[in-house]
Amino acid sequence: MKITSVSNELVKETAKLLQRKYRDEKELFLLEGDKCIKEAIDSGLEIVHIFKEEGYTEFPDAIETTEAVLSKISSTTTPPKTVGVARMVKYEWKESYKKVVLLENIKDAGNLGTILRTSAAFGVDAVVLYGDTVDLYNPKCVRSSVGNLWKVPVYEVISLDRFTSFERIATLPKAENTVWLKDYKPAEKTLIMFGAESTGLSEELKNFATKNVTIEMNNKVESLNLSISVGVFLYKINS
Repeated sequence: MKITSVSNELVKETAKLLQRKYRDEKELFLLEGDKCIKEAIDSGLEIVHIFKEEGYTEFPDAIETTEAVLSKISSTTTPPKTVGVARMVKYEWKESYKKVVLLENIKDAGNLGTILRTSAAFGVDAVVLYGDTVDLYNPKCVRSSVGNLWKVPVYEVISLDRFTSFERIATLPKAENTVWLKDYKPAEKTLIMFGAESTGLSEELKNFATKNVTIEMNNKVESLNLSISVGVFLYKINS
């Protein structure tokens, strides 16, 4: 099959997936580039369509198209040679989860994607999105997760009730009631809570916490990038 017109109905419907409301409505999202598509296929995701540049040899059954069409359906300045459409993944919560990361009010899609990649690398059982957090299926998030978006279950929650059985860790700047990360020993079931770089954790989550932990660092540096903080914390409790 070949499509060369940017006015083609399938192309227009696919381009709508660059907007969150259409992704949510259709429960579909974009995969930009060979690696992302291959990782999705290997992970068993349902691939609805694949578009590829005319003459490109990867994905023989894909829809051949033009650079103009790929530009229309891609979020990048220079379009990749392949763009896929996949169905969103839905997960059932498991009571067996022991190590869970909660992210509150995260606005940067690149940060979220990097955190998902890091969480998969360090064996996190699940990631929870709470509050006004960027869309999980934002194309930038999908790209920055580098194929790891579906390797750790992700949940959006509006209630914290399911976490009352966890030790609940607030990651905070140093204060009287915090312990250094180097001195922290995780419980069997641990919920590690991170807030946005600009605002940190809300008072709600600070009050919900059962322990406060601070990453020790040079006192000339005020803070770390959020994804770096998550990586340092998960490496420590995983070692």
